[in-house]
Amino acid sequence: MKSEDVLQAAIYRWYHNTYCTKNNNPKHCIFSVPNGGFRTSREAMKLKATGLVAGVSDVIVIQPNRIVFVEVKLEKGKQQQNQIEFENTVKALGFEYYVVRSLEEFKNIITK
Repeated sequence: MKSEDVLQAAIYRWYHNTYCTKNNNPKHCIFSVPNGGFRTSREAMKLKATGLVAGVSDVIVIQPNRIVFVEVKLEKGKQQQNQIEFENTVKALGFEYYVVRSLEEFKNIITK
């Protein structure tokens, strides 16, 4: 796994174990959006035809009365143009969008 994947896995694991277990009422939801790294052009065409959108955030968190979109980047990582456009759309619709560079930063956003 590349370092960004390691960070994303840590974010998922922490959130899932903290808020998505049967002990949570209501149980929250966190999931990733795998919109990169296609193996074939045929696979890419199929995913685009079935609704894949370039630039969607890496992770989406659903809490009671709150949806948070999270783009995971390393310290020096920059958003691509389609990610910036998705961020602008999400914010214009009234939702939260964050570029997160550490597990601690993610925890601070989620617990605020």
